[in-house]
Amino acid sequence: MAPIAISPEPGPALAKALTTTYQDTLRFYLNGTRVVLDEIDPEITLLEYLRGIGLTGTKLGCGEGGCGACTVVVSQYNPTTKQIYHASVNACLAPLASVDGKHVITIEGIGNVKKPHPAQERVAKSHGSQCGFCTPGIVMSLYALLRNNPSPTEHDVEEAFDGNLCRCTGYRPILDAAQTFSSKAAACGNSKANGGSGCCMEKGEGGGCCKDGEEADDQPIKRFTPPGFIEYNPDTELIFPPALKKHEFQPLAFGNKRKIWYRPTTLQQLLEIKSVHPSAKIIGGSTETQIEIKFKALQYPVSVYVGDIAELRQYSLNGDHLEIGGNITLTDLENVCQEAIKHYGKERGQIFGAIHKQLKYFAGRQIRNVGTPAGNLVTASPISDLNPVLMAADAVLVAKTISGETEIPMANFFTGYRKTALAADAVLASIRIPVTQKNEFFRSYKQAKRKDDDIAIVTSSLKVRLDDDGIIQACNLVYGGMAPFTVAAKNANEFLKGKKFAELETLEGAMNALEQDFNLQFGVPGGMASYRKSLALSFFYRFYHEVMLEIGGNDGKADAEAAAELEREISTGKEDREAAAAYMQETLGKSNPHVAALKQVTGEAQYTDDIPPLKNELFGCMVLSTKAHAKIKSVDFSAALDIPGVVDYVDKNDMPNPQANRWGAPHFEEMFFAEDEVFTTGQPIGLILATSANRAAEGARAVKIEYEDLPAIFTIEEAIEKESFFSFFREIKKGDPEEAFKNCDYTFTGVARMGGQEHFYLETQAALAIPKPEDGEMEIFSSTQNPNEAQVYASQVLGVQANKVVVRVKRMGGGFGGKETRSVQLSSILALAAQKTRRPVRCMLTREEDMIVSGQRHPFMGRWKVGVNKDGKIQALDLDVFNNGGWSWDLSAAVCERAMTHSDGCYLIPNIHVRGRICKTNTMSNTAFRGFGGPQGMFIAECYMSEVADRLGMPVEKFREINFYQPEEPTHFNQPLTDWHVPLMYKQVQEESDYQERREAITAFNAEHKWRKRGLALIPTKFGISFTALWFNQAGALVHIYHDGSILVAHGGTEMGQGLHTKMTMIAAQALKVPLEDVFISETATNTVANASATAASASSDLNGYAIYNACAQLNERLAPYREKLGPDATMKQLAHAAYFDRVNLSAQGFYKTPEIGYTWGANTGKMFFYFTQGVTAAEVEIDTLTGTWTCTRADIKMDVGRSINPAIDYGQIQGAFVQGLGLFTMEESLWLRGGPMAGNLFTRGPGAYKIPGFRDIPQVFNVSLLKDVEWKDLRTIQRSRGVGEPPLFMGSAVFFAIRDALKAARAQYGVEATVGVDDGTDGLLRLESPATPERIRLACVDPIMERARVLPKEGEKSFFITI
Repeated sequence: MAPIAISPEPGPALAKALTTTYQDTLRFYLNGTRVVLDEIDPEITLLEYLRGIGLTGTKLGCGEGGCGACTVVVSQYNPTTKQIYHASVNACLAPLASVDGKHVITIEGIGNVKKPHPAQERVAKSHGSQCGFCTPGIVMSLYALLRNNPSPTEHDVEEAFDGNLCRCTGYRPILDAAQTFSSKAAACGNSKANGGSGCCMEKGEGGGCCKDGEEADDQPIKRFTPPGFIEYNPDTELIFPPALKKHEFQPLAFGNKRKIWYRPTTLQQLLEIKSVHPSAKIIGGSTETQIEIKFKALQYPVSVYVGDIAELRQYSLNGDHLEIGGNITLTDLENVCQEAIKHYGKERGQIFGAIHKQLKYFAGRQIRNVGTPAGNLVTASPISDLNPVLMAADAVLVAKTISGETEIPMANFFTGYRKTALAADAVLASIRIPVTQKNEFFRSYKQAKRKDDDIAIVTSSLKVRLDDDGIIQACNLVYGGMAPFTVAAKNANEFLKGKKFAELETLEGAMNALEQDFNLQFGVPGGMASYRKSLALSFFYRFYHEVMLEIGGNDGKADAEAAAELEREISTGKEDREAAAAYMQETLGKSNPHVAALKQVTGEAQYTDDIPPLKNELFGCMVLSTKAHAKIKSVDFSAALDIPGVVDYVDKNDMPNPQANRWGAPHFEEMFFAEDEVFTTGQPIGLILATSANRAAEGARAVKIEYEDLPAIFTIEEAIEKESFFSFFREIKKGDPEEAFKNCDYTFTGVARMGGQEHFYLETQAALAIPKPEDGEMEIFSSTQNPNEAQVYASQVLGVQANKVVVRVKRMGGGFGGKETRSVQLSSILALAAQKTRRPVRCMLTREEDMIVSGQRHPFMGRWKVGVNKDGKIQALDLDVFNNGGWSWDLSAAVCERAMTHSDGCYLIPNIHVRGRICKTNTMSNTAFRGFGGPQGMFIAECYMSEVADRLGMPVEKFREINFYQPEEPTHFNQPLTDWHVPLMYKQVQEESDYQERREAITAFNAEHKWRKRGLALIPTKFGISFTALWFNQAGALVHIYHDGSILVAHGGTEMGQGLHTKMTMIAAQALKVPLEDVFISETATNTVANASATAASASSDLNGYAIYNACAQLNERLAPYREKLGPDATMKQLAHAAYFDRVNLSAQGFYKTPEIGYTWGANTGKMFFYFTQGVTAAEVEIDTLTGTWTCTRADIKMDVGRSINPAIDYGQIQGAFVQGLGLFTMEESLWLRGGPMAGNLFTRGPGAYKIPGFRDIPQVFNVSLLKDVEWKDLRTIQRSRGVGEPPLFMGSAVFFAIRDALKAARAQYGVEATVGVDDGTDGLLRLESPATPERIRLACVDPIMERARVLPKEGEKSFFITI
């Protein structure tokens, strides 16, 4: 949070040489109220302003416009369309100067808990909110859609969220809520989205919708309001303030000696400013500039906001070209392109179709609402989506200066990396885009890691013009992502001229020429040499055949299939809402919404950094290592202390003793502050304290550190080669593997490899430490899953007893294991700083800081040997498991142990020997992440199952079934499997998903299609529930009954979105026989429940639920006489009143410890887990082998969660975990820089480079059900429910294995297959590493285009990036 205003101190440059008179007052409306500001900090964003005045519903998620958590709506008169437009905008990027004359609407402005907006209410009641941190931004995107279009189509609804991310929900419930506003929902009340039984259209009965023809086209659409929801009436929305309709935009100038903002309102004023300040930064959407300021620390002393210059936002449809103002927004450009296609016709408007296609996947809607083509051009990004289109079209740029106008052909505009031919004092005023000529063909293509809101890997725009004989008269093949700037393929362009297009020799010759144009080296900057080269060739191949089809290439020369790109349908899904019917009680078993859902959707839910500023508060910013491994020669922080606002510097020397600087049980080798050596980038060296977050960050950058580089290790393979291991070795041995290998029919070997995963909780690590005036007390508010450990280590660094430290957690904006131990580092450092300065200290890490500091899921490698007989029965497994622990122990040992215990998958292997090691490397210390080694172990298992099945020539589905555990059979750690339902669910999922019929259809499809392949996979899971460290399997609870009959519950678990508090209140309400609304959980705190275990291991409902039940049982026993006396209808208020006057204790402390468990390593005895949560998933994918693009067409998930406490919460956990697993196994890839000044640093440090699944990455058909109609004889948990947080995550691997299945078909087409019965390392067996990114998918293909594109390293040459 930043201060909202400072007195302007105009520098001498302000307006002295300018003829225009500039005002210095901002006038705008905020949530319907007029705001006038004349003291404005020129360096703060709209988000910092809003949060600074207490509107904390708008969140900071990434600071780069990539997550949408900060979305607000800015309503304004649009000079392009001459209409009011309600723009969803990233407040984290928007300069305050941009809101003058506009109406800013935040989440607080549209509704509250007592009177929510229909969008807020429907998201809450549809279970579309879990941690809730992303929710206000998502609601505001939906609100913007409805304000601009009260009757959106289904497609409009899905597209509205392309700039928003959510890490918890799996998106399905959000889309279900939003689709209730769509015109399809309006048309049919029976639709599933509306809670109906299903429209005839959805049921596939044909004949159109039952509502078709009921209303004439000219009739207004009657909105259908789902039962129980508030009706949406657009007429009741906040009006656009009438005063703003009359607002006259005056030239503005404001600032201080550090920075000046200008806001001209005419082009002439802008040109005058540029003549006086040639280096002034022109800002339209600030989508690039704010990132440069925030992450690259670039300074722009003079900035000019040009978004309100109407002249730069006009367009004209001329005879042979469209002219657009340089500052037209990309959203408006989308609409202008559609208008141009109608105006010029489809043939002449091809160029505008190409622009529109690129804009559809250009960033998110929030960026397109403010981004401009001029900004895109001047930024000169080598991977711009728009620049290749303009260059290929031979567009002309009109540049203006105070002295005149210059026309710059696009071909001459880019002069180098991020350099252009635009003069320093010039402004890009307009762009002239020629219409497509007769016999001209124009197409554009883009490939990225993720379909929506992603920067391109390669983008291209291709144009050819033919004469009447089919001879190429002119052509322009332009590519982005193949060079340091947008380039034309010179050799290919020259080759094509004069050639007859419809000759295959022309295609072959052009491909050869493209290989010369883009002869990338293996170590090319940006990496992915083979993939990028293959995309350049594939795009042209696709273009060639698209054109062939258009000119009538029906003579067999046209490859029709290559022309079509992979598109996805509107996503749908269903859940079995009757799953809990058999055991539903008054409260338990019901699908109640998350208890905080309405608070989250209205922005009222408070997170750590939302706590109002305290008097004298300081902001911390960590000084982090920039070297992967080095000695610290010196640290000089004197320059930082000279910065106004910087107050102090804290480091290891402020610790009470050297041992206090050590943390991380049981080895205590990690340091809060680095001492003489750093072992990874992002290791804290010190902490700068300042009066604002921005000043603290500036101070941290000013600290000078001198290093002496030391050798660094990054990968598992390097660690094995250099024997860099932690002192850890575990093994599980059962049977006699050595003897079994001698006697089995086949022995096969292989290696399974998977990368890590960034948690990407939307709320980064955050804490606030408040020193108390007495006894060394400290109060800490922390976003942590582990308040107890935060308390322990804070007391250590403060040199006080634990009873002097209180740690409080209201809620987290996501955790997923990333806040189990790694949160302790920040809270302890802040506590020390607060003690030193005797002032409150707060810090919320930036997304970049969080990603380089906090650790990831452990990358794993498994070297396996499997012995199997001809009948498919596995006889033996020998497995070496290696995990990449990073630079310190953290929880790597426990993660490795869990991976070992799950490396059998769901399969009985009579003879097994598993060994585990932890690699010591120079990455951040890897840590807990949802699944905690379980998914890695099961992934290794499914890899050997898949590869061995291929070696046997047997369908892998059959191979799995042959080897399934049967009930009561023991695992390799000698635990019998009770309540074992995997074989049953395996059968049910196949039947319910029509698996066999779809398998046959896929086989037929693959036989008929060359470039499209489909795949299908059926994956089971079993996940052990219990902490493997025995002592953590305990919990405490405190339950108070007050006079008025209300109940306050405290327990040791923390709420991070998983619905723990919701389930706990339900358990208490059921146990005490009171309405759910009478039970409240305020927070988790160390002074109410002491010594609590971390909220982790999917065991929190079991542990805390039973502790609460235990406390309630005590209270029920005390209240029993009063129930008997007052009768069964007595309210809790009456009971409590009577008991109180009889001096009966109405508070109870509950406790629970998991019985029976306790495993002994080495001896391989004892019970490891209390039970196993199980599941089976079928997934189907379709891949475009030309590009590596894929889509999941369908997923069917069935989980055995026992008797569900709350099915809606459990469905949310299953959907969210599945999509997180889908990300892990298909798209989330961490990359480190190998060379240069940033060598050893994480490259993927924000949503721009690190891609988690978005709204349109989920399965197109997403079905989830819970196992029902079975007995759970051995399950002795609360309500007989099973833990559900982690187990479904591995189900996402079904998509990975479906991709593998599709790739097998693609390779078999060219005769590349596994040799049956032979362990051959050189044959066609597909060895696919995780994640199966589009790059890995394409590289696994063996078609002629891919083969000619492969780039091999020269001797000693290494890739640009390190993949861990």
